[in-house]
Amino acid sequence: MHFTQIIHNRSFATVLQFAERCRHDAKSGPLNRLPYKELCSKMDSKYFVPCFVELCKSLWEVLHCYHRTVLWHERQDKAMDEDEAMRNDAELQYNRSYVNKKLEHGKAKIWQDVKQRVKPYLLGTDLSSFQFDNFIAVLNVTNRLITVGEEICADKSTDLQDSLRIQSLNYFKSFHRMRMEELRMFLENEMWDVWPVRASFTIYSLKEFSFLRASAALSPTSRMRALADGYFTRFSQQGNPFDEAEEDDTAEEPITVADENSPKTTRRLRSEDDEDDDVSEELKRDFVDEGDHVPVSSKRQQRRRSTSFSDSAAEGPICTNTTLGVMRLFGKYMRMMDVLKPIAYDVMVYLSQLFDYYLFAVYSFFASDVASGDSGPLSLGSKMKATLKRIENNLILHVDSSGVALSGGGDEIRVLPPTLSTMIPLGDLASVYGLTRRMTAVESLVFLALQFENLQQHLEVFIPQTKRAFLSQFYSQTVSIVPELRQPAYCGVADKLLDMGRLLQQMSSVKWDIRDIMSQHSPYIDYILNECQVCKRRLDEWNSITPMPKVVLDHVWRHILHTINHTFVEGFASAKKCSNEGRALMQLDFQQFIIQTEKLISMRPIPERDFVDTYIKAFYMSEADIEPWLRDHRMYSTKQLTSLVQCGVGAHITKKARNRLISIVDDMEKTRRAM
Repeated sequence: MHFTQIIHNRSFATVLQFAERCRHDAKSGPLNRLPYKELCSKMDSKYFVPCFVELCKSLWEVLHCYHRTVLWHERQDKAMDEDEAMRNDAELQYNRSYVNKKLEHGKAKIWQDVKQRVKPYLLGTDLSSFQFDNFIAVLNVTNRLITVGEEICADKSTDLQDSLRIQSLNYFKSFHRMRMEELRMFLENEMWDVWPVRASFTIYSLKEFSFLRASAALSPTSRMRALADGYFTRFSQQGNPFDEAEEDDTAEEPITVADENSPKTTRRLRSEDDEDDDVSEELKRDFVDEGDHVPVSSKRQQRRRSTSFSDSAAEGPICTNTTLGVMRLFGKYMRMMDVLKPIAYDVMVYLSQLFDYYLFAVYSFFASDVASGDSGPLSLGSKMKATLKRIENNLILHVDSSGVALSGGGDEIRVLPPTLSTMIPLGDLASVYGLTRRMTAVESLVFLALQFENLQQHLEVFIPQTKRAFLSQFYSQTVSIVPELRQPAYCGVADKLLDMGRLLQQMSSVKWDIRDIMSQHSPYIDYILNECQVCKRRLDEWNSITPMPKVVLDHVWRHILHTINHTFVEGFASAKKCSNEGRALMQLDFQQFIIQTEKLISMRPIPERDFVDTYIKAFYMSEADIEPWLRDHRMYSTKQLTSLVQCGVGAHITKKARNRLISIVDDMEKTRRAM
């Protein structure tokens, strides 16, 4: 009863001391006459954490005193065991057994008293308005207190954990909803300029991931010793578990490579007098720590990353202000998963929504206008299509003209689709149709996916084994396929740079039924080579202003050459008549194009060169060879195959044989449409 009374008195006195500081109305009467539960509800958010720490310290002193009392009796028992006369004293042994039972029973009783003083304090204040760092501090202190209870009487404190889980989930839903709206605001105001971070920058450089660096810095021996010793051993003589600093004072260096000595500033989208500290701290800080503290296992995983990611990463990270903000939120969400394991899976789902929304924004801004059809160079893969559809169905909020939501409801978190800033020019030839903006957006997403890939090992530890299938599916069906967006985003630019209609027009004026072997290529070759040189100058000019990774330029040139080569075949297929000398001219024209193009760019081999060569050579095939060739080359269109039959082998066979071959081509087209 003595310990119970001390617990009640000390907890009441501690809370009363801080409640007096929160008091705004002196006419409300003396607070010391209020019941403890009502007194706890008087606490302001400003003093909640300091009071909670002091409350846990005072309760620790009582628990520690009781623990030392138990240890004293254990030492006395050992001394009695060594004395034969005491061992044989029945009355003394009975008293000894009685005291030990009382002490053992008292452990659970005293811990129950502690919980009864902590639980009303935690539930007496609405934590939803707390700053993130303060909320994390509450979770940290509570987890330490639960560990103390587990050490003293092996109680898991499920009741305390359940109440904390409910508070935490409600808090985090509100927190996440605000972060998603802020992310939309940032994406809509993002100018897609490259932030020149250092070449060695990774997500582990950010302050928000210092808790992972601190964990990795502990040796396995030190970690096992800390777990084995427990708080009662570590603080047996002085101090307590709640004296340890909760704040991470890790400094961050300026992110801008050009001026590492510049003072720390914060780039804000809101006005400077905006008091919402959450926004500025979570999304708007532009400083990173360059300490080499990446966990060894993370370095190992980076070496195993896919080639599609390392293509651009090898030339240095491409980040935007929003990319850094999302990575900082990753760190905050993972910190929540670390300190409160019961809701780790729920937080993981919210974390994946941050990535999903960034992916959806980049696609809708820079790839949706050119990604078309179910096949072809600009089409998306089946996984990417399924992912984008999932995001739109589960995360995007659609409204009608009056602003009424057409989807979602209740606690479901949905966000309006982002809108690209009107200051971003995508239809302007002078800016190469916004190529550098497209590059910054897509490559920043690729870099974000790479960093998310490196976090997988930590996320697997945080979430329960039974929920890891969600994580594996998210990585395989969303994160790993991000590089696919390069194709429609960059190749759409390539399509706009060239006028293929004019090329076809010039090719249609060429006479292919000539009787002489030509030594000079056709005029349309000069036209298309000139167009390629203009493209090269434009790309070089913008590359000198905003350096682009090789993978970006390769995608652009690969699609430019793809388009030209397919136009060549289409132009050749438009010939009404073609002689052997005309086929030789086709070869001469294409060979001249290849020679001059190889002088212009360094890409080897020239993409889809065989597509044109194979088609021209097919003009020379015999009737016996052309039939299997037609069946094996379904990449050519019906028009192109029909032209081969009519102008190639068809010129030397009977009308019946020619019609039979055309019928084969028609059947192939029907089969293609049915698939």
